[in-house]
Amino acid sequence: MKVLLIAPNIDSSDVGEAFVAFKWAQNLSERVELTVLAFQRAGRSRLEFQLPNARVISWPEPAWPQKHERLNAMLKPAWPIFAKHVRKWMGQALRNGAQFDIAHQLMPQAARYASPLRHFDVPYIIGPLGGALNTPDAFRDEAASAPLFTRLRALDQMRFRYDPWLRASYSGAACILGVAPYVRDVLRDVPLRRFEPVLELGIDDVAPKVARPQTPRVMRVLHVGRGVRTKGLRDTVRAIALLKDLPEVTLTSAGDGEEIEVCRAEAERLGIVDRVTFMGRVSREEVEQLYASHDLFCFPSFREAAGGVLYEAMRNGLPVITAERGGPAWIIDANSGFRVPVTTPETFAKDIAQGLAQMALDPETRCRLGAGARDKVAREGQWSGKADRLVDLYQSVLSGQKGEPLPL
Repeated sequence: MKVLLIAPNIDSSDVGEAFVAFKWAQNLSERVELTVLAFQRAGRSRLEFQLPNARVISWPEPAWPQKHERLNAMLKPAWPIFAKHVRKWMGQALRNGAQFDIAHQLMPQAARYASPLRHFDVPYIIGPLGGALNTPDAFRDEAASAPLFTRLRALDQMRFRYDPWLRASYSGAACILGVAPYVRDVLRDVPLRRFEPVLELGIDDVAPKVARPQTPRVMRVLHVGRGVRTKGLRDTVRAIALLKDLPEVTLTSAGDGEEIEVCRAEAERLGIVDRVTFMGRVSREEVEQLYASHDLFCFPSFREAAGGVLYEAMRNGLPVITAERGGPAWIIDANSGFRVPVTTPETFAKDIAQGLAQMALDPETRCRLGAGARDKVAREGQWSGKADRLVDLYQSVLSGQKGEPLPL
């Protein structure tokens, strides 16, 4: 099968979307005849060396957006330049007789970018798309300090309804992939030919099993994530404070950002400074050590498209408490953890505390759910299997079959 894959950033040495795109491209290149179109960032290993089994076409990534990396990651200001490169290259290649069975716009993950693939007579797929989740009304006051560009997400729904280029990109696609089923509802104003939930995350393998102490009432809780309000660290701190009769339940936070100092002050106000450790930013090696040394992963992020840290915790055999919203609601099931309804900050913290208490008092359930989390991610999340299923999806799309949703 001849597959054309486009993504502005693909890089094995990067993080986030660029690294995820590399893992997809690497595994696909071992299964199909793959052509990759991407930017090449200065100072990074050449993409053709990173993907020796693929044909790689790249263009220099503009330097000016990289001066503000967070803004660059959120808004992709160089996307129009990349799309112009893709459109010009594809037009020339097809006029010269190149043939592709299917094209796939893998990234950006955010559902706000019109695709250059819509201009050509090649069946194409877009996604996995994510994002576009709003902040629940009850949490907006506490999340008001978010940067302006993150609040521009509020415009997405209007664009799905009225932007002709975006609508044409999605309605013309042979299939739209979403990181979780919620994306179909986000795109409800766009007539889609086909939608499939496909989690963009993956793992190479599971971590070695760790023998954790199964002592009732003693539980080390871990939260890993960027220090922003929506990641649920503040709610976890409040939940710990509610467990007054379980002082042996402690919390470790790994991550930095503006929310960390707010949570530190919250821990002081609630009188639990001795039960919460804020480590700030830590290395990848230290994060892996934290997963191995803790008993439960609490990540009640209420505006999470997917949640890579969930897969990290699961591959280390940790049971999970998360929010029943967005990607986490799809990733975590009854065999791997608890999902907490997103209501109001007060009720949310109480429900998290109830889940923590149940886990602390019942080590057997904690152990069973940790094993279930590890088995689930081993079964569904390994890159080799995900790539096999994506190729099956390509074939299904080309044959016009609807089929059942694939566990991608």
